Amino acid sequence: MIQDIAPLKLNNAYHRKKPKNNSRMLGFFDRMIYLKYDEKIEFLTYEQWTDTRREQKKEIPESVYLFSIGEEDYFLTDIAADTQIEGFAFHKMFSVRTMQPMKDVLAAATAWHLYVWYRDNQFCGRCGTKLAHDTLQRMMRCPKCGNLVFPKIAPAVIIGLTDGDKILMTKYAGRTYTRYALVAGFTEIGETLEQTVAREVMEETGIRVKNLRYYKSQPWSFTDTLLTGFFCEADGEQDIRLDKEELAVAEWIERDKIDQAQDSYDDLSLTNEMICCMMRLFIIIEAKHTVHLRCHIEKQTVCNGKRTHRLNDNNSARNNQWIMATFDRQFHRFLIA
Repeated sequence: MIQDIAPLKLNNAYHRKKPKNNSRMLGFFDRMIYLKYDEKIEFLTYEQWTDTRREQKKEIPESVYLFSIGEEDYFLTDIAADTQIEGFAFHKMFSVRTMQPMKDVLAAATAWHLYVWYRDNQFCGRCGTKLAHDTLQRMMRCPKCGNLVFPKIAPAVIIGLTDGDKILMTKYAGRTYTRYALVAGFTEIGETLEQTVAREVMEETGIRVKNLRYYKSQPWSFTDTLLTGFFCEADGEQDIRLDKEELAVAEWIERDKIDQAQDSYDDLSLTNEMICCMMRLFIIIEAKHTVHLRCHIEKQTVCNGKRTHRLNDNNSARNNQWIMATFDRQFHRFLIA
């Protein structure tokens, strides 16, 4: 996923730093980020940025330290829409999701999250006074009334709803993103993450859930969100009552058709990892079932001195029961591993 950049690590501890020549300078304009992309992302260095501004006889804008990844420091600065540096251009944040390397995709997304927060919190919401950067931690402080403003993080859930060997997959309504996803939604005031899962599934599909199991979490800074993934099972009626304001499509996809529902899956998002984890799990179950069935066939009975194989409808039913029981066990082990 986007945060999986080991052995590197994003260090987001707040410091009052000044940029060095090799520091990365990030600037945004209208949901776009300034960078060079030729098979891999390249951000402006402080040296490139200051040399360009001096050549143009322009003042060097102030910068704010954001975080570091490995030995590289990243800063936010003001890069105007008409800035022209050879090879560099503004790229849509949505397009950054498909770029490489992953550490710089993470850097771009995290910087975007902080940029939006700084942009939208320049004045105190209580008294209207211009806010000032705190010297000790990542927050904005009102010098008049003392109001403290911290970065916004919105909790949300991603829900892998299953029914036997099927998973509920969806497509958003009115979005530019048209690929399959999972039921998802933001946590409302006063509810737990588990309550969010039950409410979102009911609101968007009309289905009740049971057996909630936590999977993983993920920072999704493109939307200032902390995602939490849960798997759960349909409880009772499985007929879908679609909320057409939220979803364009919601359908049960069988295990052998999950990989056919979408032409490709990226390795960036929690949603796609949860879908792919179901595919991998079904492959494991199929392999175990093949071994189980082979052993079952090889159990021979002697009748009139001859070996015979006995595979009848009762055995087939037992095979199906074994598959689902094995799926449940493997699924549980997968989640707690």
